[in-house]
Amino acid sequence: MSRRASGLRAWFLQRVTAIYLLFFMLYMLQHMMLNAPDDLAAWRGWVAQPLVGLGLLLFFASLLLHAWVGIRDVLIDYVHPTAIRVTILTLTGFALVGCALWVLQIIFLATIA
Repeated sequence: MSRRASGLRAWFLQRVTAIYLLFFMLYMLQHMMLNAPDDLAAWRGWVAQPLVGLGLLLFFASLLLHAWVGIRDVLIDYVHPTAIRVTILTLTGFALVGCALWVLQIIFLATIA
């Protein structure tokens, strides 16, 4: 994509991730209403299923990407001093990477237990 289309890329990512987040949250709501796990062992067993684990990974990847694009767009629009904007974007990026590593650890630990 060219420089002129970079806004289109952000718009598209926001829409695609929002749609996945919506459908996965609807699935989770339906699953929890019909057959919620009773204890920690049941939760771990459910998360350890390959499709559920993959769905959760995609959910959190979509959530973090959605957050990044949204925060980046707001900062680009409303924080005009470049040094402050870059600093906030860098801190936000580190925080989101930390969240991603935390999610990977949680899902990994659920699958090996």
